[in-house]
This record gives sequence, structure tokens and C-alpha cells, in this order.
Amino acid sequence: MGGLFTAIATTADQSLTLFEIGLTLLVLGILAFGAVKIKISVVPFYLITGLALGQGSIVPLTLSEDFLNTGAQIGAILLLLMLGLEYSGAELAEAFNTKKSVGAIDFFSNAVPGALIALILGWGWIGALVLGGITYVSSSGIAAQMMKETGWQRSLLSKRVASVLVAEDLSLAPYLPLLTSILAGLGAIAGFLSVAVALLMTGLALVFSFKGQRAVSRVLNKDAPGGLLLTVFGAALVAAGLAELVGFSSAVAAFLVGLVLTGEVAHAARLRLSPLRDLFAAIFFLFFGLSIQVTEVIAVLPLALLLAVVGIAGKMFTGWWVARDMTDDMSWKRAGAFLIPRGEFSIVIAALAAGSVTFGGQIQALTWTYVLITSLTASIALRFFRSKFER
Repeated sequence: MGGLFTAIATTADQSLTLFEIGLTLLVLGILAFGAVKIKISVVPFYLITGLALGQGSIVPLTLSEDFLNTGAQIGAILLLLMLGLEYSGAELAEAFNTKKSVGAIDFFSNAVPGALIALILGWGWIGALVLGGITYVSSSGIAAQMMKETGWQRSLLSKRVASVLVAEDLSLAPYLPLLTSILAGLGAIAGFLSVAVALLMTGLALVFSFKGQRAVSRVLNKDAPGGLLLTVFGAALVAAGLAELVGFSSAVAAFLVGLVLTGEVAHAARLRLSPLRDLFAAIFFLFFGLSIQVTEVIAVLPLALLLAVVGIAGKMFTGWWVARDMTDDMSWKRAGAFLIPRGEFSIVIAALAAGSVTFGGQIQALTWTYVLITSLTASIALRFFRSKFER
């Protein structure tokens, strides 16, 4: 009888867990509908929901914590996988050749100010490396969604914005392994080897993207959607898991898997994986908010506002540099607005640095607030940066 009661109790717990997960996803879905209705990025709503349901809240999510943790990891992997599927080696090369100076302008306008602020705060060079990365990298996911919602995803402006996003995203390939090794205290030699492996893997992925399209098409059949979905998603998870075992970034490993796939196969994979990406990305942003308390956000709010002002100014300057020669006087402002939001990559960097003794207690709450402010600002700014024709 004891075993029977134990089984019943376990089943009841599992049922409550399913109910909690289902109710959470239902709330996120309603928020997504609302965000589309008012034409604002849904990411701030996910972040706020996580904060409302996190530690110290009235109704904290406790039963489904393990599921949400795993879902958040899958969300980060899918975000980077889908990013890799967006580009081919030829497109990357064309983007860099077209706007060679954009990467440097973007770096000095956004990464350097963040690093300097970290040094002023006394966080040291490691803190500068972390905060510089958080303020540097725009959210490709949010930017792509905003361009789609405003109808600019197929325009010349979007291609120029994409060239900036590509440069930033590729810089993560050496940056994330280097940051991981430094934060883990592996030493200079291990850090050098980690970066060397990252650069080698990135180079091989780019070469294969150029040369291996036919081979991929022969192996992966775009007309078998179920098989394609399972194969690509499974390959990304395998690569991410193996990368973590050897000290490489799982997110970058997933990005490289996506980068290898090009042409019709990549297009078909994007169509199949997009719903999964949307689901787990929502969990990714939600989970980040769960680990933060309102009191922590209040404590870092002045610093977050300072970073946001500097970060918005930096991205607007980058936008001006990218689109300064376009005839529409709103083009550079719109380009800057697309680049303003920080998101998934800033959160990944903050999660890596959360264990730091010097600044780890602040970095997650600071990044949460920073991402919230920049994503909201971008969505609101786009309402004003419209051409006379659009008005």
C-alpha cells in the first residue's frame, strides 16, 4: 500500500508540474499576441513575466524549474542555430567586403564605452571584457523580428543592418570561448588553445559553407521535413553537448552547425525549426528573469540607465554610418533603431559571468534591466522613425 500511495503522490506532483508549465506557456502566448497588437517586441514582456514569477514573488515557479532550465539551454542553442542558418559563407564574405569599416565603428562605439565603464566601476579587465561584450552585441533575433514587423526585411537597409549583425555574431566565435576560459581560471595557454580551436572551427565551417553545399544536399533531403527537422536539431544538440565537454561554447557550436547548412536545405530547416525556436526562446528569456529579484533591479537601475543611454547613442551612430548615403533621411535613424536592442547574446554573456566574485552579483540584474530598456526603446523609436510615405 505504501508504494501505491507514493506512486499517487508522485503522479499528483507531475500533474501539478504539467499544469504549471502549461499555464506559464499560456501566459507567454497571450503576451505574444498583445505585443504583436501594439507592435512592440515581445522580449520585454517575457523578461518582466520572469521577474514577476521569480524569487520572492507571490506565485514563484518552483515545480517546473528543471524543465525551464533545460528549455532555456535549448532556447539559446536554437537562437544561435537559426542565426547560422540565415547566412552562407558567400553572404558573409559579401557583407564584409561591402562595409569593411562598419565592424570597427560599431566596436569602438559600443564595446569600448561598456569596457571603460566597467574599469571605472573597479571591475578590472575581466569585468571590462564582460561588460564590453554585453553592450556591444545587438540582438539579431529582436532586430530580425522588428524588420519583419515593419516590412523592411527585404530592403537594402535590412542588408546593411544585417552586415553589422553578422560582424557582431561572428565575433562571438572567438570571444565566448576566451571569456569562458578566463572566467574558469584556466590560464593563458588554455585560453589561447580555446580561442585557436574556436577560430579553426569557424574557418572550417565557412569553408564547408562555400564548398560543401552539394554534399549537404545529397545527405539531407529537404523533401523529408520530419527527417530534416530531427537531423538538424539533433546535430545542433550533439555539437552543443560535445562543445561543453571540451570547454567550447555550446551556443557557438550550434551557430557553426547552422552556418554549414546553406541553400534550399537551410531554407527548409528554418521553416521547420522556427516554431521550436519561438517556443524555447520564450522560455530562455523567461528563465533569465526568474533568477532575479525586484530589489536587485532597483539597485542597478541608475547604472543600467547610464549604460542604456550610452548604448543607444552608440548604435544610432553605427546606424548613421551604415545608412548615411541613403536618400531617405529616416534611413539611418531606422537602422540605428534596429541595432539598439540587446538580447539573447548579452544574456548568455551575463550568465557565464554570474559566478564572478567582483561583479557577478550585479551583472545578471544589470543585464536584465539593460536588455529591457534597449528593446523597449527600439520598439518605440521605430514608431517615430518613419518616412513621409509611410506616414
